[in-house]
Amino acid sequence: MAEHDPTAYGRHIADDYDRLYERLAPDTDQAVACLAELAAGGPVLELGVGTGRLALPLAARGLSVHGIDASPEMVARLRAKPGGDRVAVELADFTTLDLGTEFALVLLAVNTIYALPSQDAQVAVFQTAARHLRPGGMFVVDAWVPDLGRFRGGQALRVLDVAEDAVVVEAALLDPVGQRMTTTKVVYGDDRVRLFPANHRYAWPAELDLMARIAGLRLRSRWSGWDRRPFTADSTMHVSVWARPGPPSG
Repeated sequence: MAEHDPTAYGRHIADDYDRLYERLAPDTDQAVACLAELAAGGPVLELGVGTGRLALPLAARGLSVHGIDASPEMVARLRAKPGGDRVAVELADFTTLDLGTEFALVLLAVNTIYALPSQDAQVAVFQTAARHLRPGGMFVVDAWVPDLGRFRGGQALRVLDVAEDAVVVEAALLDPVGQRMTTTKVVYGDDRVRLFPANHRYAWPAELDLMARIAGLRLRSRWSGWDRRPFTADSTMHVSVWARPGPPSG
């Protein structure tokens, strides 16, 4: 396996990220409302802040938001947006991050937990979250639930979005032994074809719960989406909330 480069994804997708995820993540308003309620006015740390899809509207609600990302291209996009100066942002590796301060909420959104290349790296992110949570603080992750049934011969092709001006499909290769997927989103539109590659080390919710326990966190809630629908056997994604034990500090 090639050496993991945490900056590669941002280099490929920064110019198109906002337009693409406006289609693929239509629940942004629900996510912001849910996160703001969970933060209860306290400071927020977003790992993998990207172009600020969640951080900027959270800051606009009056919350103190600190963002971490590995991609200078994505961070430049965030800083150029209206309100970008309200989010404290820095380039860093969030598997080893230590800001020396605590937050009411730590967020890792849009499947970013799977962008970490190994189980050890994913455990390290849970430990980073725990290190930055005040007592009673919460670590929130949203991600898809692995669905290996859609693969045939270790391959899959699916349509993600169809609109008048663009079609988005995803091609994927599966390594079930390493729990890895190699994917490329293909966007047809604007008289051109764009390719957005990404690698995933996927994990089931129960495995993430064990990572949380290693970091000293406990599951508080799990939903099928940001609207807090119950998580069931048919859920295709999950929003999971783990908490640091102890009463919330003032």
